[in-house]
Amino acid sequence: MVSRVEIARILEGYSGRELTIGVLGTHSALEVSRGAKDEGFRTLVICQRGRERTYSRYYISRERFGRRVGIIDEVIVLDKFRDIVNEEVQEEIRERNTILVPHRGLCVYVGYEAIENSLNIPIFGNRYLLRVEERGGELNQYELLERAGIPHPRIFKDPDEIDGPAIVKVSEAARGYERAFFIVSSPREFEERSRELLERGLIKKEALDGAVIEELLIGAYFNFNFFYSPLDGEIELLGIDMRRQTNIDGIVRLPATQQLEALRYLEVRNIEVGHVACTIRESLLEGAFELAERFVRATRELCPPGVIGPFALQSVVIPGPPHEDIVVYDVSVRVPGSPGIKFTPYSEDLWGVQMSVGRRIALEIREALRRGMLEEVVT
Repeated sequence: MVSRVEIARILEGYSGRELTIGVLGTHSALEVSRGAKDEGFRTLVICQRGRERTYSRYYISRERFGRRVGIIDEVIVLDKFRDIVNEEVQEEIRERNTILVPHRGLCVYVGYEAIENSLNIPIFGNRYLLRVEERGGELNQYELLERAGIPHPRIFKDPDEIDGPAIVKVSEAARGYERAFFIVSSPREFEERSRELLERGLIKKEALDGAVIEELLIGAYFNFNFFYSPLDGEIELLGIDMRRQTNIDGIVRLPATQQLEALRYLEVRNIEVGHVACTIRESLLEGAFELAERFVRATRELCPPGVIGPFALQSVVIPGPPHEDIVVYDVSVRVPGSPGIKFTPYSEDLWGVQMSVGRRIALEIREALRRGMLEEVVT
């Protein structure tokens, strides 16, 4: 395991005045880079060959019309994202005094084991906590939510327990990091849908055996995007969003009769492709903050030093009775991949300016540098 002592030793060799904010070239790289530039840092994007043009061409720093445009100062192109673990690549990244900002792409393409044990680069946040987003293993989100006392959907341990609407969360056969969710309401329907998906090759038997079956809660969906600063112990709400998913978004826009006709030819998919910024009724905010406070305390107990920086509670607000309740069905402990949340009012209500997640990370690093506390915000 990469220790905090090793990372502290690397930081000692860095020049604080020449720090670079680095990020893998996918998911949230533009947001991270924009925020870093806003706070005066140099930026580095590590790309995979064939997927680099967004960063190396369209958003690279350059002169246009007598002004400096673009947000990316340097690009490193690798054959595969996972090549970032090669020592010569890591040395090239460290030579630039780089702090790496993790996002979902880093977890998917590089993997938790490599992040925890092989990536000798200072990472903003708690690298050891990233795997808590998964639903299996020793460190998982259900254990965290239970420890925190945060309401979450009921889990059916066996298909025979299904006694109402349930969502089955199983990995796709083609892309293990995407989930081929499907909805059932009885053990018989589970067997029928499972058999159909297996026969069509959309899922594999081993993935189905490890699937999670959750109670399907019907309500209004909100992703609460928070930020925890270990520098002063404060929690901030940076913004709220909801997901855009294909092809279910298109299906639900059809009248019910046309939905039934469309479903004769389409398989419902829940692949996340975008986000929409939104707001929530103000009286519900205190409850959301209370859940965030519990979450931070639980991460500190479960995986010291706990969450650092951005985290999200993906939630559904259900109607009660007696009153509306927030139930958390998913969590993340890194950049949420929703740059539009800065257009919600919550960060501006605190800071006086719209604050993206990328800029808030850069601001935390800048303040940690000023206080001589950089080791408190990286692992």
